[in-house]
Amino acid sequence: MTAAPSARGLFRATGNKAKPVFDLINGEIVELVDGLTREKDDFYPTPPEPTRAFLHAEIDRLRDFETIWEPAAGDGAMVREMETLGLTVRASDLVDRGCDADIRSFYDFPVAPSPAIVTNPPFSECGWGNGKARWLYHALDTLDVEYMALLMNWSWPGAGGLAPFLAKHPISRIYLMTWKVDFTGQGAPPMLNAWFCWDKRHRGETIFRTLRRSDARQGELFNG
Repeated sequence: MTAAPSARGLFRATGNKAKPVFDLINGEIVELVDGLTREKDDFYPTPPEPTRAFLHAEIDRLRDFETIWEPAAGDGAMVREMETLGLTVRASDLVDRGCDADIRSFYDFPVAPSPAIVTNPPFSECGWGNGKARWLYHALDTLDVEYMALLMNWSWPGAGGLAPFLAKHPISRIYLMTWKVDFTGQGAPPMLNAWFCWDKRHRGETIFRTLRRSDARQGELFNG
């Protein structure tokens, strides 16, 4: 799930002293921690707000699918949010983290169990430096899914080497979250995140929208 060499907020502290800094976006004093270590298997549980805000924006499209596939389900954080809204979710992951997922590598699926993917993927497999966008090509070329929504670092599209992939698979919709998601619970996340959506039904240029933290209003979705 989402992580990058510069994404210090997605790494857990090793005990070093926190440093107070001024957050220009939110206008407040926050603390950053040096000496952070990367989580094994890029596992960073997703707080509920990013998923709820995304569902607020995309729920009508998601309801077109009988099943949604969460192939990096982790402990089931996203699965639970989607199921709360009545979506049927197929969960899988490389590691068993207790959410009743199919324990199977994403690359071992020759056929997608659903035409729609929603997940917080392993970032190292989605960038170009080490992964060569392997995860993305498997989803959109090998599995040929109809719809895919990925929660990633806002700066992800600017990674060197991704231009051929993005030319072949242009993004349909981008949802930038206007708050910084704290994946570790240690506060002061250093970057913004966004949902990137590929949708075969989409026509035209990439649509860009913002999501507010107050968009995480699950109760209203039941009445929509």
